[in-house]
Amino acid sequence: MVKYERQVVIMSLQGRIHSFESCGTVDGPGIRFVIFMQGCPFKCMFCHNPDTWDFNGGTLYTVDEVVAKVKKYLPYIKASGGGITVTGGEPLMQMDFIIELFKELKKLDVHTAIDTNGYVGSKVKKLEELMGLTDLVLMSIKHINPDAHIKLTGCSNHNTLEFANYLSEIGKPLWIRYVVIPGFTDDFLSLFKLREFLNSLKNIENVEILPFHKHGETKWKKLKLPYNLDKAAIPNKFAVSKAKNLLKDESEGKI
Repeated sequence: MVKYERQVVIMSLQGRIHSFESCGTVDGPGIRFVIFMQGCPFKCMFCHNPDTWDFNGGTLYTVDEVVAKVKKYLPYIKASGGGITVTGGEPLMQMDFIIELFKELKKLDVHTAIDTNGYVGSKVKKLEELMGLTDLVLMSIKHINPDAHIKLTGCSNHNTLEFANYLSEIGKPLWIRYVVIPGFTDDFLSLFKLREFLNSLKNIENVEILPFHKHGETKWKKLKLPYNLDKAAIPNKFAVSKAKNLLKDESEGKI
C-alpha cells in the first residue's frame, strides 16, 4: 500500500518547465538532456532567457512525463558519458519535483547535474536529500562584490557563497561559471577576490570563463523589459584571457 501511494504521488507531482534540449553539450560532461525549469528570483542584467523568470509561466509536466522524454535519448546519453542537467530559471526553487525526478533517473543509472545560481543557500529543507541524488553541481557566481551583485541581479550573493561553501563541506563535485562583462565583472580587484574565494573551496573540478553576449536582447524587447546592457562591449579574447589568468592560481588546469 505504501509503495502504491508513493507511485501515485510521483505520477501526480508536477514541475513547471520552460523547455527541453535533447543534445546539450555545454552543461556538464558528455551529451546532456537539459531541462529548463521555469521561474527565477534573480533578474540578471545579462540573462539570455528572461522568459524563464516568471514563476507562473512554462508548462506543467509530471515526473513520469519527463522520464519518458529522457528515455528516448538514453542510448546516446550513456554512450557519450553524459546524463541529464536541470537548469533554469532557478531549478532549486522546485526542489520537491527534482528530488522525485532524480530518484527515478537513478533507477536508470543516469548521471545527474544541477545548474544553479545558489539562491536557496544551504539551510533549505530537503537540500541534503537532493544533493545525495546529484552527481554534479554547476554554479554561476555573478559577482563576488555584494553591491555589484545586487546591481547585476537584484539579489544578494550571500546565499550563493553560502551554498558554494556547503558544497565544499560535503565534497560535492562543482563546476564554477563566471561571465565576463567589460566594465561590470572584469575589474582586477573583483577577479582577485573571486580567486581567493574559489581557492577556499575544496571541490572545484572546473572553472568556466564565459564571454558576455547579447543573444537574448530580442527576448528582452519582446517582453518589453528595459535592456540596460545594449551599449556594453562584447569582451575580446584579451579580456577573457585576462580573467582566466587572474582566476588560475590553485584552479590552474581547470579553466
